[in-house]
Amino acid sequence: MASRLPIQTDFSLRHLNTFGIDAKAHAYVRVDNAQTLVAVNADAELSQLQRLILGGGSNIVLTGDFAGLVLHLCNRGIELVDEDENSRFVRAAAGENWHGFVQWTLERGFGGLENLSLIPGSVGASPIQNIGAYGVEIKERLHSLTAFDFETCEILTLSNADCNFAYRDSIFKHELRDRAVILSVTFALPKHWQPSIRYADVAQELAAQGIDTPTARQVSEAVIAIRTRKLPDPAQIGNAGSFFKNPVVSGEERDALLARFPQMVSFVQPDGSYKLAAGWLIDQCGWKGKALGAAGVYEKQALVLVNRGNAKGQDIVALAEAIREDVRQRFGVLLEAEPIFV
Repeated sequence: MASRLPIQTDFSLRHLNTFGIDAKAHAYVRVDNAQTLVAVNADAELSQLQRLILGGGSNIVLTGDFAGLVLHLCNRGIELVDEDENSRFVRAAAGENWHGFVQWTLERGFGGLENLSLIPGSVGASPIQNIGAYGVEIKERLHSLTAFDFETCEILTLSNADCNFAYRDSIFKHELRDRAVILSVTFALPKHWQPSIRYADVAQELAAQGIDTPTARQVSEAVIAIRTRKLPDPAQIGNAGSFFKNPVVSGEERDALLARFPQMVSFVQPDGSYKLAAGWLIDQCGWKGKALGAAGVYEKQALVLVNRGNAKGQDIVALAEAIREDVRQRFGVLLEAEPIFV
């Protein structure tokens, strides 16, 4: 490839995806700034290749080698950029580690992101998925972001409203998919912080420690303790965290299911619909701790699929499909995968 960009070919992605799947990219470019993306767009050969944007690689399943160009976001930087009466505005580069960024805010006494502690991945990936945990979603804290637009070769600035956030969803999964690359995200962190501890797991963890009025740091530590007990460390066991979204059903559907399955776990939503616990549904189908070849279901949390050895992406896909079919047959509920299949 005739380009001055630092291109690597036949590049192994094994260490760039948390499932640890050994797939190769036809071409790979490390991205430290927007200028690299401008150069990629201007390159006659590279600009024609299919693109895959990688951050922490915690939300993808590589189903085989990638015949296009992998752009690996590695830009860094965190700073307090502004504040007003109600909020502190903190900007982080897309390539920053998410958990590291959350800890940076807590070290400075800035609350607001503590419930999202220990979620794997990068800052830039967080708006795409509208990540959430223990009662808090990114959409409640994101102020704005910048992104490079491959169609116009310009830097976009999107407000919270522009991102079209929904449950595990955003504009980056639709209109801007394969078109925009998030460069930085600015968060509005509340000065008049109140803990969000309505989730039973968090409340119980704090109560067990005798904490009645927790600080943001203490909420973070409680969340870290819970996640450490429930979820495998990707550095030890390949996984992508929660593999399936919690399905949302109507009140009527939920009532009908509850009549048949009185122990079913569900959570009412603001619009009157109900979110079902996907992990409970999978567990009831007997999948916890089971495996299909080298792909398995984590023994401590049925919502997590794991690489038990040298699993290929197709092994993960086959296991996920088997689980989806079992849940569909037993409950009449369709599960949707969180990770992107590439």
